[in-house]
Amino acid sequence: MGRNILASSLQNASFSIVFQIFCRCITFAINAFIVRSVGRDVLGITNVRLLLLESTLLFLSKEAITRAALSSRHNKLCTWAQLINQLWITVPICLVLSMPCLYIWLNWLSTVDEQYYVQYRFGCFAIAFACIIELTAEAPIFVSQVFCFVKLKVVMDTGHIFIRSFVFIVLVLLNKSITIYAFGIAQIISAVTIIVGNYAFFHLYIPRLKQYRNEMKRVDDKYELRKTFGKYYENMEDFPFSSVREMLPGALPNSGSTFNTDLQKLVLSFAKQGILKQVLTEGEKYVMSVSPVLTFSEQATYDVVNNMGSLAARFIFRPIEDSSYFYFTQTIARDLKLVDQKREKVNEACQVLSYVCKTVTSIGLVGFVFGQSYAGTLLLLYGGSEFVEGGLPELLLRWHCLAIVLLAMNGITEGYMFATNTSKQIDTYNYYMAFFSVAFLLLSYQLTNWLGPVGFVLANVCNMSFRISYSLYYIRNQYKDIGRSPLRSFLPGPLFITVLALGGFACKISESYFFGRSIFYHLLVGVLCTGLTLLTWSFENRELLRAGLTKYRERKLSLTSESNLIN
Repeated sequence: MGRNILASSLQNASFSIVFQIFCRCITFAINAFIVRSVGRDVLGITNVRLLLLESTLLFLSKEAITRAALSSRHNKLCTWAQLINQLWITVPICLVLSMPCLYIWLNWLSTVDEQYYVQYRFGCFAIAFACIIELTAEAPIFVSQVFCFVKLKVVMDTGHIFIRSFVFIVLVLLNKSITIYAFGIAQIISAVTIIVGNYAFFHLYIPRLKQYRNEMKRVDDKYELRKTFGKYYENMEDFPFSSVREMLPGALPNSGSTFNTDLQKLVLSFAKQGILKQVLTEGEKYVMSVSPVLTFSEQATYDVVNNMGSLAARFIFRPIEDSSYFYFTQTIARDLKLVDQKREKVNEACQVLSYVCKTVTSIGLVGFVFGQSYAGTLLLLYGGSEFVEGGLPELLLRWHCLAIVLLAMNGITEGYMFATNTSKQIDTYNYYMAFFSVAFLLLSYQLTNWLGPVGFVLANVCNMSFRISYSLYYIRNQYKDIGRSPLRSFLPGPLFITVLALGGFACKISESYFFGRSIFYHLLVGVLCTGLTLLTWSFENRELLRAGLTKYRERKLSLTSESNLIN
């Protein structure tokens, strides 16, 4: 197999960042439309209550199985037939989970106003149905990830969000009183898009791959074949499927057992961890839904501000985290100490971890410092003067900027830990996660009663601090026997910190002077200070940028040479 895992991970991260920006722009536009014309109560029902149901079902149904399958595929612990069978278990799991979840969402959670209840009930059933049918595409999605079909993922995700948004907007424009109905219908149609798109791709790709293999026996010149077939059929000697039907359960020839015991154990370890992680990730929404500490209008305000406050996490940190996790699972073996693995791979992983941590932490600090001066400006431009009235949205967003720094560090360090943990280490961490989960829920409930929605942000800050501390402790112990550690240079340098602090101070002065007079000049000051800060970071990390530019030029030169050979 000649596929470049690091290059694929970087390409996946870059494409995912672009997709996340596209996705968030559409979501922000829809939320702004709902806030201004339909009302915050409806936004609270759809974006908090219904999306929480979707997140719960999908995460608990597939997260553990997908992560375990990725690791098992890299370590060759099981056959492709066993992997496909395991991935299809997600469908009945989701079906079983949807029954108690629907009962809880309809009967136990805080009540919905009578005028919205019928639509809310339909929305709950629509979300559950959409999740169940969407998981029938989990097998081809997993195959595309393992074999580095990065562009396929981007096209499918973009089509999914575009169709969902288009259907929703059209239905709402026809009748604003059916917003929740429209939300549920759009979810179902977009799920069907995912299924059709992924299976259709492999239905067309597999016969073409067979032709490529037959031509390889006759021609045996990949440059000549690339003229006809393109580059996406090269290095696919280990592609195991001869028909798209073999992606169904039990269809792929299998000489062993139906399921793999080692894979099952790893899935169980991830499952216990996944439940706790879901509580930590969506804990504030669970508290909102179970306890009437906030009205749906306040929930909508918190959700809008939370989404805006986590733009960096959604645009940049999450794609980098996903790609880094994939890279580390394919580079570092779980069941071997680092001293017993290939030194060049360990050194590369150490360097990548250090560089990624430094980069995302720097981005988080930029968001924190400049967010203190521009929180009110962004919210005013987004939701209008009525939305920012009272000062709560601005206060929430400023506190979210602090959480961004911790989100940046936690995503990478915890992702690396999950990618390299053994099953025993995962089980050990589950006990700590249980403690973190309980502490987070208690802090969320108590701090919210004392401080309102700001309490959710402070509880998240405490939670992230606990998790980062544990991840750093794990990384330090893992690398102590090889003579180098990624923690020695994973924080930004002093010059960058100094310029960033001066820029933040200048922006606070600008806010006090320009905000009530000219938003344009206030934004201009922020752009100049941000640009100077980024230039300082680039100067301080010029060796990193030079190495990245060299890699890019080498790749560009290689592609040019191959193209010349073809021509």
